Amino acid sequence: MEVPKTITCVDCGQLAHRLSYPPEEGWEIGDYVAYRCSGCNDRWDLEVCDEDAAPTFVSYASEYRAILEERNRPGGSAKC
Repeated sequence: MEVPKTITCVDCGQLAHRLSYPPEEGWEIGDYVAYRCSGCNDRWDLEVCDEDAAPTFVSYASEYRAILEERNRPGGSAKC
């Protein structure tokens, strides 16, 4: 299974680089991968999961990002 070397930080939108070295036997479901953001310096510890699996938690990050993008678009809503 492939794990990306960089991800986008949910907090600030900058690149977060992988801190964890790949295991000798390769990445497996259930492994944890650490990333450090180059913008806000936050650390993200993410669990490797099956790409086809349905999420087991509710995440509002994508909804929040869509609201921000709508507000920043020309003619977008400025309401809170």
